[in-house]
Order: sequence, then C-alpha cells, then structure tokens
Amino acid sequence: MDTIEYTKFSAPLAQRAAGLAQLGCASADGRTRLRRLYQDGSAKIRLPAVCADPLEAVLINTAGGLTGGDRLGWDVDVGANASASITTQACEKVYRAASDHAEVRVRLTVGENGRIAWLPQETIVFDRAAFARTLDVELAAGAEALVLEATVFGRLAMGERAAQGVFHDRWRVRQDGFLIHAEDFRIGPDIAAALARQAAVGGAIAVATLLLVSPQAEALLDQVREIVGDQGGASVWSVKASGKLLARLYAEDGYQLRQRLVPLVGLLNGKAGLPKLWSL
Repeated sequence: MDTIEYTKFSAPLAQRAAGLAQLGCASADGRTRLRRLYQDGSAKIRLPAVCADPLEAVLINTAGGLTGGDRLGWDVDVGANASASITTQACEKVYRAASDHAEVRVRLTVGENGRIAWLPQETIVFDRAAFARTLDVELAAGAEALVLEATVFGRLAMGERAAQGVFHDRWRVRQDGFLIHAEDFRIGPDIAAALARQAAVGGAIAVATLLLVSPQAEALLDQVREIVGDQGGASVWSVKASGKLLARLYAEDGYQLRQRLVPLVGLLNGKAGLPKLWSL
C-alpha cells in the first residue's frame, strides 16, 4: 500500500493594519484652506463642507479598530493665523492582542497665532489589549491648542471590563521651542486593580485629560471646575506669554463621562463649539 506524505505548512502570519494620514492647512483670503492631504493604508481624512473657520477634519480608521501589531499615524500642520478642528468618525476600539501592541502616533504642529482643537472621540480598551500612543505638539509663539484624549476601559452596557492589559499614553507639548507640558500615563497589566484604588479613580472605568494652551486659560478656570465637579479637577499655570489649563475627569462609564465632556469642550473650543459628529 502506498504511503501518503503530507506537506507541513506553517501558520500564516496575521494581517496587520497600517496607516498614515497627513493634513496641512493655511490661512488665505481670511479663511483656513486645505494645503496638503495625504492618505495611506487604513488612515483616511474627510473634510465636511464648512463656510467659515475653523477648517474641520474627520479622521477614519478603515480597519475598524486596532489590535497587536497595528500601526497608525496622524500628522496635522496648521499654518500661521489658521485654525483647525480635528475629530474622529467614531470611538477607536483597541481589541485583545495575541502578540505585540497596537501603536498610534499623533503629531500636531501649529504656526504663529494659529489654533488647533484635537478632539477625538473616546478610545475604548477591551480586555487584554496592548496599546501605546504618543502625542507630540509643536506650537509657535502665540499659537493656541485644545487637546483631549478620553479612554474607557470596557463597556459596562455590554457587560465588558478591561481587567487585564497594557495601556500607555505619552504627551509632549512645546511652545516656541520650550517644553510646557509632559506626561506619561501607564496602566497594566492588572488594569482593574489599578483603577480600583481610591488614590486613582476608585473603580471608575472612564477617564479623560483635557489641555488648553491659551491666554484665556485662567479666565475659564472657575467654569471648568464647575463642570468637572468632584470627579476630577482642574488647574491653571502661566506659560511664557500664554497660559495652560489642565483638567482631568473620571466617571463610572463612558456615557457619564461624555455628559461632562460635551459642555466642557463646548466652553473651551470657542466659536467652533462641539464637533458635529459628537452629537450624532
């Protein structure tokens, strides 16, 4: 009887998502206009039609989420006297990682007397996810920035909690060449235990950090503290010829967090107000 020989095949490597998108805008004829748009891989940018400043941009990850080994990059360059408001189409989801970690790199550059509002919707972290994000902001003299990152560790409405995993968020903000804000938020591998500590957030699963660099920062502090309430805090500092307001919030779930983020962003984002996609 003939012997049948079987060929052994190695398991195929898992497909990984990769994307890079770049947006550049400049002030011309009294309005902020698109100067450069580059899209590669799963990173896409859409520009809703608007008739006045700021220029609005919507970031889209067509991969539908992130997992171990995925890489995503967003670069936004706002020229002198220009203004841009950036948000995302939906919440970014970070799924369980079988190996490696998901990585997002954000680079924001603002020219003299320009303004940027970086207002992505929440990042939702699933159990056993591994995620690292870097946010680098370069502001010229007189430039302003409103920067927000909100994170939800699980979805209570779906009976989900991110009990285990690794999450790292690194911010570096410079103005006129000087470092004016730096932070590294790292949690894991026991996420649930860390969040349960009273010195942290006492079991809450939704957290947010919001930074405003503007000469109006100090004048807005009392209103910000009223919105933040007792689940968080806010402080203000003088930074060179400008000011810096930093607010941190936490809540039992993403819905309760957004209830305070909506009026807070509306207050701090000036005439641009709340991104339209936040209310859809």
